[in-house]
Amino acid sequence: MTKEPPQVRVVTDPSQLPLFTRPAATWSQPTTPVLYGPLASSQPTPPQRADWADEAVARAATTNAHRAAQSPVDWGLVAALRSAASERLMRAMEFNQHMESAEQQTLGRRIIAELLDEEAKQSASAGRGAFDRHHQSALAQAVFDALFRLGRLQPLVDDPGVENVTILGHDDVWLEYSDGRLVRGPAVADSDGELIDFLVFLASRSEVNARQFSEAEPRLHLRLDGGARLAATAWVTPRPSVVIRRHRMRQATLAQLVRRESLGPVAASFLAAAVRARKSIVVAGPQGAGKTTMLRALCAEIGPMEAIGTFETEYELHLHELKDRHPIVHAWEARPGGEMQPNGRRAGEFTVDDALYDSFRFNLSRQIVGEVRGREVLAMLEAMQTGTGSLSTTHAESAESAVSRLVTCAMKAGAHVTHDYAVRAISSALNIIVHVDVRTELQPDGTFLKRRWTSEIAVLSPGERERGYAMSSLFRCPPGSTRLTAVGGLPDEYRELSRWGFDLAGYVRESQGGAA
Repeated sequence: MTKEPPQVRVVTDPSQLPLFTRPAATWSQPTTPVLYGPLASSQPTPPQRADWADEAVARAATTNAHRAAQSPVDWGLVAALRSAASERLMRAMEFNQHMESAEQQTLGRRIIAELLDEEAKQSASAGRGAFDRHHQSALAQAVFDALFRLGRLQPLVDDPGVENVTILGHDDVWLEYSDGRLVRGPAVADSDGELIDFLVFLASRSEVNARQFSEAEPRLHLRLDGGARLAATAWVTPRPSVVIRRHRMRQATLAQLVRRESLGPVAASFLAAAVRARKSIVVAGPQGAGKTTMLRALCAEIGPMEAIGTFETEYELHLHELKDRHPIVHAWEARPGGEMQPNGRRAGEFTVDDALYDSFRFNLSRQIVGEVRGREVLAMLEAMQTGTGSLSTTHAESAESAVSRLVTCAMKAGAHVTHDYAVRAISSALNIIVHVDVRTELQPDGTFLKRRWTSEIAVLSPGERERGYAMSSLFRCPPGSTRLTAVGGLPDEYRELSRWGFDLAGYVRESQGGAA
């Protein structure tokens, strides 16, 4: 017998959600994350400091894990307090309907403090004991998060050591730390239906770029406050599935990647010179391999006074927030739109193609189309054809397969794009493919770690053979190794990159087996 999917109400007031309207419950024991594996611990384990991580971040993550263990949160009580706070806040706003968001949050904090003070007095009078400072602080933050932020998801997003949050149902949660460890996390709701209700509210509450999430639109891609990316699906999967990706290395550089041993200094000098020389580059790789991090590192080589335009379905690069590095950035974000219109477009829709078309009036030096998953490839090609040196990412298992992937994306745009045209356009516009890879490895203690590295750098050019293009690998990892090494065969036109800082002599030595 097929189980009927949970019914969902579209709500505009979060106080209507069951996540926030349950009655108060007794204090419960904390749900502690455990490491996955036969030797897993039952206690929360703070992320260990990676050699490239900031020491303050590692200390903060350790402190957060310790506080979480010492200050369990009763989510039933949080729900009751949040409901009461919402009611008082709405009454107060009746007298000031134009209250700014910051003012609402300030008022909300005051209301939460009053409610906690009342709850503490009632608890003491009833003989349940008074709240200690840590409990009261944890409760206050949890209620504030439920009122204004991401509710039970917020502590996971706030943890400075967490890079990815994977949710396979309300009680099946995995945390991936910046050092690659996979850790089981706490439940984020009390039922799958409750989790879906919260996602519906989360998608609809954005004042700038609201999204639909329903049985008719069972997928959700959303940029969260703080820059994290949320992808979710429900109704077409056994349980609601959610992935939150935190962009920790916003100010990534090639030098940082060298220190992390993701690539060597000679390869870094080649990529830096290629960006400065306005070569067009695509970063390819599987999901979670660090494509966006590599793209940010490449963008760091763009001159500080170059005017940059970024074109994304959801903001991920965040170059427009790095004013100390790039003061002139015009950032466009696509908007999915609503009902289908007679002209074949959705009402209010704004695509990456639309944004790129408009951008030619903005006096840009660079046009950067972020992630290419489908028809965005046409915008990518148009940006690359301007010859200003564009950058993008796509999903592919190798540098060679990245070409096939881009051709497939182009052909999905419509019957007017033939295979031969797509191959010619891509091989003419795209110069360099950087492939990054990822592997999950079992450790001796039974835990799992993710390892990321750059596996290949290849150059692309038009060709007259059957496949229509020529590709040459300049850097590649030997079989069984994650160390990127020069392999020789550098085309003459790329020797000129030495004028832009490419260590040509080091490349020759490394390709011949000498020290770089």
